[in-house]
Amino acid sequence: MSENTFPIYTADAIVNFYRTEVLTGQEAKHFTKGDLAPTPKPEAVQMLYMRVLHLLYRFRPECHSMVPLLENIQYPAYHEGATAIMSVYIRMRQFLPMCMVYDFSLNDLLAPKKQRTLTILSAILNFLHFRKQRMDMTLEKQAKYRADMDRLQAYTKFNLEAERKIEILTTIPPEQQAEADELAAALSELQATTMHECQEVNAKNDSIAEWKTTIAEKTQKLAQVKVDVSNLKEDIGRLKSQIVESPEELKSQMEKMRENVTNIKHSIEETDERVVELQNIVQSVTQTEAEIQQMYNLLQDLESSMNNTKQRQEEYQELTAQYEKKQKELKNLGIEEGQLKRALAMKLDKESKQNIRRQKKREMKEQHVQDVLGQCNQIHQKREEMAEKIQEISRGTQQLKAKIQNLRDVCSKETEKAQALYDTLSTSIDELHRRIETHVVDLKRDVTKMSANF
Repeated sequence: MSENTFPIYTADAIVNFYRTEVLTGQEAKHFTKGDLAPTPKPEAVQMLYMRVLHLLYRFRPECHSMVPLLENIQYPAYHEGATAIMSVYIRMRQFLPMCMVYDFSLNDLLAPKKQRTLTILSAILNFLHFRKQRMDMTLEKQAKYRADMDRLQAYTKFNLEAERKIEILTTIPPEQQAEADELAAALSELQATTMHECQEVNAKNDSIAEWKTTIAEKTQKLAQVKVDVSNLKEDIGRLKSQIVESPEELKSQMEKMRENVTNIKHSIEETDERVVELQNIVQSVTQTEAEIQQMYNLLQDLESSMNNTKQRQEEYQELTAQYEKKQKELKNLGIEEGQLKRALAMKLDKESKQNIRRQKKREMKEQHVQDVLGQCNQIHQKREEMAEKIQEISRGTQQLKAKIQNLRDVCSKETEKAQALYDTLSTSIDELHRRIETHVVDLKRDVTKMSANF
C-alpha cells in the first residue's frame, strides 16, 4: 500500500463523509474525529465496516453474530464475539480488493492504527464516490432508455393510426364506388366543358375589349366633331359679322358649310348606327355575362370540391410525410435499440464472465467451507467422544459422590454416637473430678486437723 491509486483524505473529511453518506441516526451523531485520531477505537472502526457492508451488500450488522453451523453447539454464547469479528473480517477481505486494498489483516479490526485505518477508509470513500457516479450514469441511461421506448411506442401507435387513416382515405366503400365513378366522370366532363367555356369567355372578353376600344375611339371622335361643330358655329357667328356683300363668296361659303353639315350628318348617322350596333353587342355581352356568372358559380362549386380534394390530398401528403418521418425516427430508434442491445449483450457477457468467476470463487469457497465443515465434524466427533468420556467420568464421579455421601452419612452417625459417648464420658469425668476435688478437700481438711492435733 505504499503506492496508492486513490487519494488519502484527512480525518475531518472522512468523518464528514461517513456521517452524511454511510451512518444514520444516533450513530452519525455520536461518530466524531476522536474515534479515528489519535488512536482509532476498534468498536467505531468495526461499526463503520459493518455499515459499509450493509450499504453495499444489504448485509445487516446483526447478521454477523449468527453462527452458521450445521448443528447447534453446546455453548453458542462463547462464539458470539469471535463470530461477528470473523464475519466482518472475511467479508472485508472479499470487498477491499475492489478498493485496491489487498493486505487487510485481522489487526485492522482488533488493534487498528491511525494511518492504516485512514488509508482503508479513504479507499472505501473513493470506491463509494465511483459507485455513486456509475449509479447516476446508469440511472440516466435507464431513464433515457425508458423515454426512448415510450417514444418508440408512441411513434409506433401514431404510425398505425396514420396508416389506418390513410387506408380509410384512400379506400372507397363498395356502396359508394358507383357514385364515385359517376362523380369522377361528371367531374372530367365538367372540366372539359369548363375549359371550352373558359376559352369562349376569353375570346368574347377579347372581342369586348376590342369593341370598347373602338367605342372609346368613336366617342373621342364624336367629341372632337362636336368641338369642331361648336368651333364652326363660332366661326359662322364671327364670319356673319364679317360678311361682305359678295354673293359669290357667300355662295361658296354656304356650299362649303352645306358640305360640312352633310359630312357631319353622315358621320352622326354612321355613329348612331354604330351606337345601335354597340348597344346590341352590349346586350349580347350582358347575356353572355349572365351565362358566364352561372358558369362561374358552377366553377366555384367545382373549385370548392377540387379544394376539398386538394385539401385531402395535402392531408394525405402530410400524413405520408409524417409517416416517412416517423419511419426514419423508428429506424433511428431501431439503430439506437440495436446499439443498446449490443451494449446490453456486452454487459451481459461481462456479467456472465463475472458470474463464472464468482461461481468458481463460490465453488472454491464452498470447497473450503466443506473442508472446514469436515474438520468441524471431526472436531465435533472428537468433542462427542470427549463428551462421552466426560459423561462416563461424571457418572463415576456421581457414584463416588454417592459412596462419599453414604460414608458421610455413616460417619455422621458414628460421630453422633461418639459425640454422645464423649458427652457421657465428659460428664462422668467431670463428676469424677468433682468428687476427687471434694475428697482432696476433705483430705486436706483432715490433714490440717491431724496436723493440728499433732
